Amino acid sequence: MSTFPASAFAPVVLGFFGLGVGYLIYGPQEFLGFPRRDGKVDRANGIWGIWMAGFCQFLVGVYLFVGLTWFPVFTGNKALYTAALAFSAYGIHWFALGWNRYQGNDSRPNGFMSIPFIVVSVLGLTVFYKADGGWPVGVLFTGLAVVYVFEFAASFRLGVRTLADGRESINVGEKLLGATHVLVGLWLMYLTFATTLNISSGYHLPGA
Repeated sequence: MSTFPASAFAPVVLGFFGLGVGYLIYGPQEFLGFPRRDGKVDRANGIWGIWMAGFCQFLVGVYLFVGLTWFPVFTGNKALYTAALAFSAYGIHWFALGWNRYQGNDSRPNGFMSIPFIVVSVLGLTVFYKADGGWPVGVLFTGLAVVYVFEFAASFRLGVRTLADGRESINVGEKLLGATHVLVGLWLMYLTFATTLNISSGYHLPGA
């Protein structure tokens, strides 16, 4: 029976970085309205969503599942099972988000999508706040839960009214979603930075 040596190099930083890039592209556009959305902007954002936020996370999720099952090299940290679930699910859903944005499709189904992803986010924060030293990732999942609450409001345009001149009032949910995307995106950049330094250079920063 073959055995595999334990590895300290779980590739979570790629998932953090990919999602962070996606959030820091989508967030400012949602919060500031710049650049103004049109077909070209939506296609550009769609490509970034598919390849950075989507593919990076999906790749990490599959890698973790393989490293926990077929070639068990990450078995020392059971919280990575939750990370594998999250990266895989978030990656696949970013394929859909990016493609829908690229195609200019109706965003309202994103509101229904947000409900099960709130559940996954709460699951993640529960696991990582309980894990030893896992609070930085618990903070990330807390931010993700808030993202999906605001995604629900933004997708269904809750509170948006048509004004007397025919214009629509501000979509507050979208503004809050954009601001949260930026904040969580910055936290993801920190997790990328801290975790890479801890593994590569022996630092002891709070990280994944």
